Amino acid sequence: MGGWVYIVTNRPHGTLYVGVTSDLPRRIWEHREGVVEGFTSRYKLHQLVHAEFHDDIRGAIQREKNIKGWSRGWKLDLIEKENPNWEDIFERLQI
Repeated sequence: MGGWVYIVTNRPHGTLYVGVTSDLPRRIWEHREGVVEGFTSRYKLHQLVHAEFHDDIRGAIQREKNIKGWSRGWKLDLIEKENPNWEDIFERLQI
C-alpha cells in the first residue's frame, strides 16, 4: 500500500504541518473541516501546498520523518520549488 507525504499551511510562508496518510482526499477533508482537534485545527491549516506519493507507506513515513527534521528554510524551499505561488494544489492532484 502506498502513502502520501503532504504539507498544509494557513497562508504563504505561514505555519506549516507535515503529515503522512494513505488516503489524501480524506485527510485533507479532515483538515479543512476541523474534525480532528489539535494543531492543524487550532491554526486553521487548510491549504495543501505540497504532496508526494510513495509506492510504499513505509517509505512515505520515513520521508515524513526526514522532512519534519529539516529546518524551516529547507521546507520552504521544498514547497517553492514546485509551488512558488503557494497555491492550494489539492484540486490539481490526479488522485
